[in-house]
Amino acid sequence: MLKPSILPLSSGDTCLRRMTNADAAAYAAGTEDETVRRFGHLPEPKYTPTSVQTMIREVVEPGLVDGSLAVLTLADVESDEFVGSIVIFDVSAESAEVGFWIAPDWRGCGHASRGIELAVELARESGLKALTARTVTTNEASQQCLVNAGFVEMFRKTGTTPAGIREDLIHYHRKLYPDPIFPLHTE
Repeated sequence: MLKPSILPLSSGDTCLRRMTNADAAAYAAGTEDETVRRFGHLPEPKYTPTSVQTMIREVVEPGLVDGSLAVLTLADVESDEFVGSIVIFDVSAESAEVGFWIAPDWRGCGHASRGIELAVELARESGLKALTARTVTTNEASQQCLVNAGFVEMFRKTGTTPAGIREDLIHYHRKLYPDPIFPLHTE
């Protein structure tokens, strides 16, 4: 299970933190972006500030409390402005899946790469051994972010996205702990 007590986490000018009601309007606005709609695989067809606040209260906070789901905000360190979202879901005792999207005005600033690394840190500190990720074959930006963050392509297969759409997907995997070096010497 995830340990949200270690939040917030920061790297450079990116902060990974709990989502709050103050993020609702920016989150809703970000989900209107065509690229986010195409590649974010959002589970709801429409978000409003009110629906995001409801999501925070009814889904996000309970998921953080029981460690089964983390819908988190990526924020600019200096301004605390919402720049995107990281979601860690399908959490088991050993692994979880990560997904992310960046608001249009903040793309190209490195927030996605730093956000993925912060998600890796959260998962590792929570005791998970691996993270997985999926992206569609046409989302080259996400593919590059994942590879740069140490994720390895495992296979390609048609599957269902969190939005319920069948797509050709690339499946990635990242170990969070190194394998032991053999032979191990004991005394």
